[in-house]
Amino acid sequence: MTVRPPKRRVSAPWVRTRLRSAPGAAAALAVLVAVTAFLAAALPLTADRYGDAGLRRALETAGPDRTTVQLYTSLADVAGLPRDEWEAELRPEALRGPHAEIVASAGRSLPLDPDQSSHGVRTTKRLVAPDPWLARPDGLPPQFFLVAQDGLADHARLREGRLPKAPDAVTAATRTVEAAVSAETARTLNIGVGSVLHVPGVERAPLAVRVTGIVAPRAPREAYWSTTPVLRGPHLATVPDDPQRSTFWVGALLLPPDAAPAMLGTEGQPERYWHLAPSRSAVHGHDLARLKSAVASLEAGPLLQRARAAASPTLEADTSLDDVFTQYTEQRSAIGPLVAVAVFGTGTVAAVVLLMAGGLAADRRRAELALLRARGGSLRGVAGRLLAETAVVAVPAAALGLAAAVLTVRGARPSYAVAAAGAVAVAVALLACAALPLRAVAAHRAVRVHTARGDIASARPSRRRTVAELTLLALAAGAVVALRTRGTADGTAASGDHLVSLAPVLVGMIAALVLVRLYPLPLRGLARPAGRLRGVVGPLSLARASRTSGSAVLPLLALLTALTTAAFGGSVLSGVADARDRAALLAVGADARVESLRPLPSGLADRVRRAPGVRDVTALSIAHHAHPTDGRLPVPVAGVDPAGYAALARDTDIGAFDRNALRATGSAALPALASPSVADQYGTRPFPVRLDDGDVVTVRIVEVRERTPAVAGQEFLVVDRAGLPARSARPTALLVTGDHPDAAALRRAAGGTAPVQLRAEELAGYVDSPLRSGAERVYTAAVAAGAGYAVLALLLTLLRAAPERAALLARLRTMGLTRAQGRRLLVLESLPQALLAAAGGVLTAWATIRLLSPGIDLTTIAVNASSSPAGRVVLRTDPVALLVPAAAVVALTVGTAVAQAWWTGRRGSVRELRAGDAR
Repeated sequence: MTVRPPKRRVSAPWVRTRLRSAPGAAAALAVLVAVTAFLAAALPLTADRYGDAGLRRALETAGPDRTTVQLYTSLADVAGLPRDEWEAELRPEALRGPHAEIVASAGRSLPLDPDQSSHGVRTTKRLVAPDPWLARPDGLPPQFFLVAQDGLADHARLREGRLPKAPDAVTAATRTVEAAVSAETARTLNIGVGSVLHVPGVERAPLAVRVTGIVAPRAPREAYWSTTPVLRGPHLATVPDDPQRSTFWVGALLLPPDAAPAMLGTEGQPERYWHLAPSRSAVHGHDLARLKSAVASLEAGPLLQRARAAASPTLEADTSLDDVFTQYTEQRSAIGPLVAVAVFGTGTVAAVVLLMAGGLAADRRRAELALLRARGGSLRGVAGRLLAETAVVAVPAAALGLAAAVLTVRGARPSYAVAAAGAVAVAVALLACAALPLRAVAAHRAVRVHTARGDIASARPSRRRTVAELTLLALAAGAVVALRTRGTADGTAASGDHLVSLAPVLVGMIAALVLVRLYPLPLRGLARPAGRLRGVVGPLSLARASRTSGSAVLPLLALLTALTTAAFGGSVLSGVADARDRAALLAVGADARVESLRPLPSGLADRVRRAPGVRDVTALSIAHHAHPTDGRLPVPVAGVDPAGYAALARDTDIGAFDRNALRATGSAALPALASPSVADQYGTRPFPVRLDDGDVVTVRIVEVRERTPAVAGQEFLVVDRAGLPARSARPTALLVTGDHPDAAALRRAAGGTAPVQLRAEELAGYVDSPLRSGAERVYTAAVAAGAGYAVLALLLTLLRAAPERAALLARLRTMGLTRAQGRRLLVLESLPQALLAAAGGVLTAWATIRLLSPGIDLTTIAVNASSSPAGRVVLRTDPVALLVPAAAVVALTVGTAVAQAWWTGRRGSVRELRAGDAR
């Protein structure tokens, strides 16, 4: 007798079976999770990168003269010492040791650039060089600083001659020393190798400085040369209180470090100094608090005490680095909430889409899950299997998105940023994994096979749902009221509060809850009149619109939030572009500006007018330092041709006025156009004004305007140039208008006699900021991603009803419905929901912008808030940004319905009927 072994039951694994049965759905979920994880993980990485780049650009823009920490000590620290000890304090070995200690102590908290940090001795008073062969622009001799800075050979290239050397044992009595000058100083002041300059001495003959070499800086914009800019080139200075504004050159003579004691024999009052240059490549935006603390410690704290112990008890510190850090902090704090608005809105839409994807999967498998529950499957068991099935797809996809973000976005912190990106990627994976199980548990708590037909027009929501909706509505409305109260109370809508960023979500939630409740009302009102229509499409489409699910809050919330974020973002970007263009126009006064401190050459206006792209040229004579004789502060006075200048002001929309009001009538007082502050100070009475060249004119204010093209400031007077003295009426500026004037042609026409400023270049300067441009790119990407998720949410909503619509059309075609009627049926069926979403999106976007506009300041993200010529830039509604996204929703809905009807018409009715019966 043969005994057969018992049969073993073979059970196919649940996860493998389900993935094989629906590979398309699994792949779609993987792509959705991967893309969402990538976007979510890239956000903190990108923010970290553009924050670092913005801080480095802020340091670069400020310049070494503001960012370098300057430590110095004067001769007061050696007062009372013998002369030989004074001299010893100025020798290189007395400075080199303290420099190493100071750099070592500060470098632990403030990253320093040892190559650009320097030390040396310099005179604090300028020394007049009376040598007659030196350049004298107004007949005044140049003045020089004597500087003995360590490391000249390492930071300069020798152009001519040799580097200076110090004779043995230089003292205060030394009569002759050697020096080098920069190439720019030599060219400007007529200095050559072998030239000897004489500077005044104290109780001795003048000190002779022999130039032995001409050097070119290796990095002229870096801290070694630019902390004291006069080292790399001379500049013009003006004689104080001189009505003629006479100028003279100020330069620097570069002595060897060993020759520093010779400065004691001059009137220069030498001091020792140590320059600590921060390393731009080593600073990070996330370390800003630590950096500010280190700078404060160097200015008046423990680090300064260490430096005093190393160098001198009288050591003092001076820097504007803390101001640069403060300006950067204010700029980032102002930009952050604006970016967060788009991020929170897009994040909400992405989360809703993930939940909708889980809901779609649960609806697609409703019969399967209902059968499992009817055959004894427990909620815990079904949820666990669905969780495992989803996790197999979502977790690797989220990891792939995180890896792609880390590999794509370079330059961020490798630890914190990656940890933050990983956290948001994990959140995306958890949400994707939990959506399907939670939706299935909610739908199959009770065991049932047949479900009631969804009819939003006749369904009455349960009390539990009503209480939940009222609770959410109350919380959202309370948050909005609190935000509005704080935003209008002080003019700053809680700039550091996440409540600002959640405003689109809160308003969208309120609108979604209200609109879902109001949506059935028009359907009920139209049901009876539609029944009397003779055609079948209208009543049937209205009945189909009423058959939608009674729980449409999530899709509507996704669309409303996306539309609100897109409209808000479009308004922000449009406002930023308009503000930049306006600020550039106000800064220049026209499309281009040619201006000099001296009268322009005759014929220059005609040459500029012939340049390509130039339409008109307006000549001005501007006295920037005109002084009312009974006032304390100078007021710029612009002499203009009233007709041409009035046309320019009208075309640029900068303080338009009546040209006849400024015409000189031959009376004692010239009619003048003034700014409000000048008008408030002088009224309408005539008052005398002394111009830059000493001439005095009497003016009387007849027009008041906030701004004028000739002067960018807040104080000005504009008069008829024909009424000015001939010497004061000579043009010093040209305002050029036209369609994209050629910059190169304008500069060739100017011939180097006057600088040329273009509106387009000024506009490009506002955009060229890593912090602003990085935030703008993140904002644009977030809005684009939100729009993409909104489209996906709309497609998921339509896809949810696609099988039922296909089966319906197939049945109706067997009863004589034409293809054209089928298209109209699907379009009219989906149109009420599309119009609801579009109208709700417009209303929520308008409400959000009105809610936030009192406290949203676009000045910082558009231009530099501290120097904005346009003043404060507030958020305003952009009609295009408001209406285009809403119209796109309607167009996409109608297009999808038409495409579905066309596709269904190509397929056989028998197949659709079988598919519908199977469902």
